[in-house]
Amino acid sequence: MEIQPEAPAEEQTDVLEFRGLRLDPFQKEAVEHVRAGRSVLVSAPTGTGKTIIADYIVDKALGENKEVIYTAPIKALSNQKYRDYCRLHGAENVGLITGDLVINRDAPLRIMTTEILRNMLLQGEELPHLAYVIVDEIHFLDDPKRGTVWEEVLIYLPHRVKILGLSATLANIDEFAEWLSFVREEDVPVVIEETRHVPLSIFLANKDAGICDIERYGHMHARWQTIASKAMKAEAAAKKADGGGRRRGGRPRKLRLPGARETKHWELIRMLGSDHQPFLYFAFSRKMTEQFARELARKCPDEGFTTDEEKVLIKARIDQFDEEFEKVMTSEQERMYLKGIAFHHAGAHVGLKAFVEELYEQRMIKVLYCTSTFALGINMPARTVCFQALRKFNGSTVLPLTVRQFMQKAGRAGRRGIDDVGYVVILEEFEDFDQDREHIVEYIAGRHEKVTSAFNLSFNSVVNLLERHDRDLDAIRTVIDRSFLNFGYVQRSRKDDKRVKDMARALATDGWDPEDPEAGPPPRKFQGRAQRYKKLARSASKDQARVFNGFMAKVEVLKNIGYLDDDLQFNAGARVLQHLQIEEIFSTELVVSGLLDSLEPAYVFAAFCVLCNSFPRSVTVREQPRGEMKRLARELRSIRFGDVVRSTEKSTGLQVTFTPEMIPFGKGWYEGKTLQELMLMLEAGTDVSGDLVSAFRRAKDMASQMKRVFAEDPWMSEKLRDILKTVSRDEVEVVD
Repeated sequence: MEIQPEAPAEEQTDVLEFRGLRLDPFQKEAVEHVRAGRSVLVSAPTGTGKTIIADYIVDKALGENKEVIYTAPIKALSNQKYRDYCRLHGAENVGLITGDLVINRDAPLRIMTTEILRNMLLQGEELPHLAYVIVDEIHFLDDPKRGTVWEEVLIYLPHRVKILGLSATLANIDEFAEWLSFVREEDVPVVIEETRHVPLSIFLANKDAGICDIERYGHMHARWQTIASKAMKAEAAAKKADGGGRRRGGRPRKLRLPGARETKHWELIRMLGSDHQPFLYFAFSRKMTEQFARELARKCPDEGFTTDEEKVLIKARIDQFDEEFEKVMTSEQERMYLKGIAFHHAGAHVGLKAFVEELYEQRMIKVLYCTSTFALGINMPARTVCFQALRKFNGSTVLPLTVRQFMQKAGRAGRRGIDDVGYVVILEEFEDFDQDREHIVEYIAGRHEKVTSAFNLSFNSVVNLLERHDRDLDAIRTVIDRSFLNFGYVQRSRKDDKRVKDMARALATDGWDPEDPEAGPPPRKFQGRAQRYKKLARSASKDQARVFNGFMAKVEVLKNIGYLDDDLQFNAGARVLQHLQIEEIFSTELVVSGLLDSLEPAYVFAAFCVLCNSFPRSVTVREQPRGEMKRLARELRSIRFGDVVRSTEKSTGLQVTFTPEMIPFGKGWYEGKTLQELMLMLEAGTDVSGDLVSAFRRAKDMASQMKRVFAEDPWMSEKLRDILKTVSRDEVEVVD
């Protein structure tokens, strides 16, 4: 595609079309802001075409010989954008940087994870030709684990660089834009689109209710409750009559409520029928996606959901895949794909994930069982989205989906230009409706949550801020005070200050002035009000320093473990920590201990893998570390449970990744074993080959970070170069 330079401002005309598509009003409004040289925040539902604005910026930047960076929250989205932009602009103009993969790093258009851009800025890269940064899924700023990175990017980016923030619908979008305007020192307009091109119809379903809207479902649920209540009373009476409800043989009766039959996923697909294809079916465990795909393949007719012509095309693509990835696809998976059925989750083999995405894009996968990762930004709509459940394990407990999480997935329903409506079907048993009803009403109403700050600087960020600002705490506070978290505290503090002044005036009017140093203690009749006044005044004062105090608390931790002197000068630990972001304190202690110096490259890579992966609970490792590997595990364990790592772990409340069972796998990968050979070393309830590849890629990223640590050490530098070259093969190099 040849891009013409943009016309001077006085010659510009309205942009009504782009790439042959007529722009919607919100897209046109956003493009006009871009053409006027402004940053802009775009908030719109999933599937409304926000990315067209990003594509316009990319074309504009490349046409002006400027650079643009596209950041995304997950690697799957980064990889998809990389493939899309390579097709549009040529591979020579597009780079991909995700930590574990670096392709064409100096390209004018670079796709990268947000962490990579943050690291570039924190380490002082100038980026003189950078004109635009596109922050996809900017609402990820409130992610508890990674949200801080989004704030850091928005704070550190030079003000000459313009930002396009793409967001889901947010309840407090204006507050967010106000903060963005404050931190960017420019007016950041908000463009809001609330209407979907393809409207959604949300239904509930089970075997007894069929498929119906929430009003009809509510009536049927009420009827079921009446019948169930009568059945329970009858059962209780029967129990009393036969002496406690015991069957012959002494076993108690089991209460069977009418209509309490479990609805199977394949029954829901059958109820919906072929008119609702293709389906995206969200299940919230990897094991479930695989199990469901196999079950549907067995339950459906022999021909499956694909035509004879589609089967020929799928078989040809399978043969190509087998040439590239020998012995990866099983015969069972091949039969599933030929029937138009597949599963997709983060742990699956990287090649298989890309293969499934390709077939789905070509509309040859008719039913795709997937986990939440498929919902994040990937442009793969369906006619119908199904939910197996509305509650998901978040790492510590099971919680209902937020409105944003629900709509992120539900919004995939409805293909523009193909469907008049997108169908969303929730599999909901009657017995679950009482606990789910309130949340379903929220989903249907679309009452989106606010975006809140999760700002919490890492130890790496702390030492880099100290270095960057030459230990000037006032300068560092200026940066920290620009966070969205602090912005919220300041806003609240201003409101509290006003309330404090109002309370003080009211007290003074009534006869006791709390701001008069000679007023003395409050009379008895004012003591309750005076106490509330003092409490609010203390709270307002504390809020203004809360975020900076959090930074200083981390500084104290670094002093206590000996990384910083009392005057904030760097000791060995802090100098190492500057370069490490993966398990930052554990990996720093790994360097400081001197253990890496004495290890052969295979064992160095194996040690990195220990810090980069946690196996799912369903995995049983057959080959445990022995001999030299066992000694390495013992050395790593002593560091892991040493005072430094344990004390910092306690201070953050975040558990350190430590999986010594990874040692044989890391060593095996370095020594040239194939992924299939390594998979024989474990038993798992699901495909975890993607997890292994992710661990190897992350360990490779750690080796890159370590290269900066050992830049002045020829022996270690050579060892790390050897590791990076040796492990960069096969699946670790695939753009999945």
